[in-house]
Amino acid sequence: MPRYHFNIRIGDDLIPDDAGEELRDPDHAWEVARAMIQELLQEQDELANLVAASLIVTDDGGDVVLEFPFVEALVELSDHPRTTH
Repeated sequence: MPRYHFNIRIGDDLIPDDAGEELRDPDHAWEVARAMIQELLQEQDELANLVAASLIVTDDGGDVVLEFPFVEALVELSDHPRTTH
């Protein structure tokens, strides 16, 4: 299975994912990226910095497979209440 790396870019800073994760295909990498972003946004109190961030998914060769702006995941978050009843 191919290995994908989930690198976070905030402005000019890059937080690399050296380990990566083996996933079946780019579609699965997109699903994992969306879930990672949503989890990070729910955990962080200061959304201002993260809203401007992107998750850059690369393959083992360093080629960009997809770029997922964190702000796109906010639409998903707003559809679900933050509390459960």
